[in-house]
Amino acid sequence: MAQTKRNDQVLGIFCLVISTLLLVHNADAFQFTVGGPRATWEVPTDATFYNHWAENNRFRIGDSLLFVYAANQDSLLQVTRDDYTNCNTASPIQRFTDGHTVFRFNQSGPHYFISGESQNCHNNEKLIVVVLTDRNRNHPAATPPPASPPAPAPAAEAVPPPSPAPAANSSPPPPPEVHPAAAPGSSHPQNHNAASSTVASIGGILGILVASSLM
Repeated sequence: MAQTKRNDQVLGIFCLVISTLLLVHNADAFQFTVGGPRATWEVPTDATFYNHWAENNRFRIGDSLLFVYAANQDSLLQVTRDDYTNCNTASPIQRFTDGHTVFRFNQSGPHYFISGESQNCHNNEKLIVVVLTDRNRNHPAATPPPASPPAPAPAAEAVPPPSPAPAANSSPPPPPEVHPAAAPGSSHPQNHNAASSTVASIGGILGILVASSLM
């Protein structure tokens, strides 16, 4: 009876670990509203509007796109590269018509979207999103090896100091001003390092609980 109770405790803690890790992983993802927080999926006034927006963001596996549009007037298609270029709406990979479409990224690489209305697509209602690979996530820079100490310089014979130069009639020109460039900001709104630290902390705590339940 005692052994059965202990097994039930271990199984319960294991399920808690899995659930916690899934919650932390989902919290690490981010949902982007296509075009901006108040934008809708429609024919843009600027031909490069949607792709310019995508270029200013960074998308990772687990992130998602929110397309907001009038369901009775428009739709969304995920298509191949050729169909994107030609605005071919006949054979999409996926078709969405609900007016509030959430598309989640499950793999890296380019993703192509166009309007379900061919004329809208020809009027630049289309979007390319490139999803980064996992190795681009929180990749720390390699630490260079320590430099070897320089070899001691050979002893040189004493050289008499040079005669002082005559004073110049005019003062030297001041050094040119240097204006440092501003550091670029992060383009992804989530701090993935913090989420990774959270996972490690939770895993350690739950590991202690599992060990204590086995005693």
